[in-house]
Amino acid sequence: MANRRNFIKGTTMSAVGMMLGGSLGAFSGRRPVSFPKEAFLSSAYGIMKDALKYRKIDAYANAYPQEDSAKAQIDFADRLGIEKLILAVPVAKKMGETPKEFKEYNDVVIKAVKRYPSRLAGQLTLHPAYLKESLEEIKRCTGEGMVGMKLYNQFKINDPVVYPVIEQFIRYKMIIHVHGESQLGVGGYRMKYDANNTPTISVPEDFVEIAKRYPEAMFQYAHIGGGGDWEYACKTFKGYPNIYVDTGGSNNDENMVDFAVENLGEDRVFFGCDSSFYQGVGKILSSRLTEMQKRKIFFENYNNILKLSGRNFN
Repeated sequence: MANRRNFIKGTTMSAVGMMLGGSLGAFSGRRPVSFPKEAFLSSAYGIMKDALKYRKIDAYANAYPQEDSAKAQIDFADRLGIEKLILAVPVAKKMGETPKEFKEYNDVVIKAVKRYPSRLAGQLTLHPAYLKESLEEIKRCTGEGMVGMKLYNQFKINDPVVYPVIEQFIRYKMIIHVHGESQLGVGGYRMKYDANNTPTISVPEDFVEIAKRYPEAMFQYAHIGGGGDWEYACKTFKGYPNIYVDTGGSNNDENMVDFAVENLGEDRVFFGCDSSFYQGVGKILSSRLTEMQKRKIFFENYNNILKLSGRNFN
């Protein structure tokens, strides 16, 4: 009976997340649909009441130049009790081909943070092939208060051209957020088919190689809820304590969060949304984790990373 209740609870929150996720059209210019909190407090299990009791840092948030989109983002965060959001420019197939472009991306993040400085913190980006400009940009952006770096797909994370950037970031004691990928597989074995991804996208094996080379660096594998083979990724990262994952993405697979904690430990999993706010919160609430573990994932784990550089939240 207990398992049946957990299943109903989990699937209900996933369904609520998918239903409300449609309102994310706000980021393309439409205003978000308003769902009063009271609508969720009338059932035996008060989803919103449960959600609002946890402090939260969204470890995967997107920076938007449009005022309406930025306001909508804070609106979602307010409804769900997301206290802080860690921003970077959303990923695309081609990102920051020149120093001018990646500086413009970082300016978007700086501007976004300045709109809501008590709620947002930024991650810079760069192009490792332009080493001089990249190192200058690290200095500029950390001087503006940024708390980490997000790398895209110009190079795999274990490409030697990225080494000097990683070495610089080790000195800053900040995490490197990487937009990785793991194609769907069966039973933990990844299929070798063409998913039409950028050839230089980093896969789990690339993360392992760079984590072994730089055990003092910290790497965040982006959005296990983004549609890839999260089981394979988590199993691959199991023995590498400097690789963390965030739970961002719109996918609500049953047992995803529990599996990540089981394989990586309760200290290496971050709460993240990647703009799927209700789904992001719901998948943590519907997990079978303890109260302490949920508090760690929602807030404490990422804040502990920020403490290393002295940029944590009180």
